Amino acid sequence: MSQVIALYPGTFDPITLGHEDIVRRAAAMFDEVVIAVARAHHKKTMFTLEQRVDMTRQALADCPNVRVETFEGLVIEFAQAIGARTMVRGIRSMTDFDYEFQLAGMNRRLAPEIDSVFLNTLDVHQCISSTLVREVAVLGGDVAQFVSPAVFTYMQAHMGAQK
Repeated sequence: MSQVIALYPGTFDPITLGHEDIVRRAAAMFDEVVIAVARAHHKKTMFTLEQRVDMTRQALADCPNVRVETFEGLVIEFAQAIGARTMVRGIRSMTDFDYEFQLAGMNRRLAPEIDSVFLNTLDVHQCISSTLVREVAVLGGDVAQFVSPAVFTYMQAHMGAQK
């Protein structure tokens, strides 16, 4: 039986506890989970690609069947290139579902061999988004409850360097 690789793509600017929850649950379901950190040429990110990869690797260092890669371009092409058969997406709300459902439909048209799997975010993480975490951090708020200790330390160092 062949190994089932799942892909979890995103910008992860920064990776939050909500993201980590989705990855950990997916890691229990699939043989391997590849976290695909987007180069994000269309977004202005707080952290560089290298920083986002480093934070993600640190946050999930205890997950032996999870690896972190970078990509640019169409995520479905990256999925095909690494042999992923499943794309994992986290859903916090109906708004997320509407958007993700459209993406899943387009991806299905482009690569019918790759399925999308939606995992509901735990209720404790539903209010967390990378955008909100960045905003709270920039305004001097405490984001320790929204990110892992390794990411929090990374963010504190980054925010200190910004001052």
